[in-house]
Amino acid sequence: MEQFQLRLVASHMLAPAVRHMVFERVDGQAFAFLPGQFIQIHFHYADGKATKRSYSVGTVGDGGAVQRLEIAVSYVDGGAATALLSTLDEGETLQASGPYGRFCLQPADDNPRYLLVATGTGVTPYRAMLPQIRELTRTRGCRFALVYGARSEAELLYGDEFEAFAREVPGFEFHACFSRVPRAVPRPHDRNGRVQVALGDLAPDPAQDIAYLCGNPDMVDECFTLLKEAGLPVARIRREKYVSAR
Repeated sequence: MEQFQLRLVASHMLAPAVRHMVFERVDGQAFAFLPGQFIQIHFHYADGKATKRSYSVGTVGDGGAVQRLEIAVSYVDGGAATALLSTLDEGETLQASGPYGRFCLQPADDNPRYLLVATGTGVTPYRAMLPQIRELTRTRGCRFALVYGARSEAELLYGDEFEAFAREVPGFEFHACFSRVPRAVPRPHDRNGRVQVALGDLAPDPAQDIAYLCGNPDMVDECFTLLKEAGLPVARIRREKYVSAR
């Protein structure tokens, strides 16, 4: 797999402990990837031992290659990657490789509805999929329901972008789920509770649905069980677990 250097060109805080970071390749080349794939950041522990961390690409692009590579980094107390990425300044570089992964929308699928479920930074790959989602609603008449769980509105990453996309694309619904603090001014598809409740309310249908699950491992496992009990075949439940590492 190709390795390359990335230079940080911009960043901002999405939430109190999540940083949106925008990189360009130092060699000036475009980065080719499929929405849903991830990169790995390579670095060393304080003792010199090599390690790496994985981050889904969140860039919303028009084709298979982009000039800017965007990721969302969740800070972990005491985490080695947090120590690196929370202090990285614009203009500084790091080593990366990729793309990796198969958590992608598949051209051969013929289902009418997609259930996209996420918690935390697990929503990042769905952001990259937005151009594909727009095209599938137009060409195949597909419907998409994005169910996204956060503890509060302050931790709802890219929420305004998904809300705007839902207003623009009739086949796309955005269901924000708040497990601790609801919005002060609720929106039509808001839910108070975990994503599992909202997913059940959407009545998963083995005859029409393919589901994608991304984020907290416990959420992924519980939703996987819920979907299997609803009759979805395992091949129509696609999973990506995000495990915090120090």
